[in-house]
Amino acid sequence: MQLADFLDCDAIKPALPGGNKRSLLKQLAELAGQRLGIDVAVVQAGLSEREQLGSTGFGHGVAIPHARIEGLARVYGMFVRLSEPVDYKAIDGRPVDLVFLLLSPAGAGAEHLKALASVSRITRDAATLERLRGARSSDALCAVLMGADERDAA
Repeated sequence: MQLADFLDCDAIKPALPGGNKRSLLKQLAELAGQRLGIDVAVVQAGLSEREQLGSTGFGHGVAIPHARIEGLARVYGMFVRLSEPVDYKAIDGRPVDLVFLLLSPAGAGAEHLKALASVSRITRDAATLERLRGARSSDALCAVLMGADERDAA
C-alpha cells in the first residue's frame, strides 16, 4: 500500500496550532470527522484509546496517531505540520511538529499495518523530514510526501 492510496492531500495543513497533545488530537479528530463525514467524538475516542496504550510519538519530531474506526469505508490519512512543536511524550523525548493521522476500518488489520508501514518508511528518512519542515504550502508538502513515497516504492 502506498501513501497515494490513502493520503488526503486536500486536508494537509502547513501550520496547525498544536497547543498540547490533547488539543492536537481533538483538532485532528475534528478535521478528519469533517472530511469523512463521521462522528468527531468516535474519532477522538479511538485516538485517545490508542494513545493510552503508548505514545504514537515515533521520534525525530514525528507522531503517527492512529485508530481503527467502526463504519469507516477505507484507510484514511492526513498530514499536518504544527506551527509550534508539542510535547507528545515521544520515545526520544523530542517535541513533535510533523503529524500523520491514520484511520482505518475496524476490520482492516493487514491494510492498517501496510499503511502504517508506508508512513513509517517516509518518516525514517532525515532528508524527507527536512524537506517537510521547509515546505511552505500544502501543495509543496503533498509533493514532498508523494515524491518520498514513489522513491520508497521503487
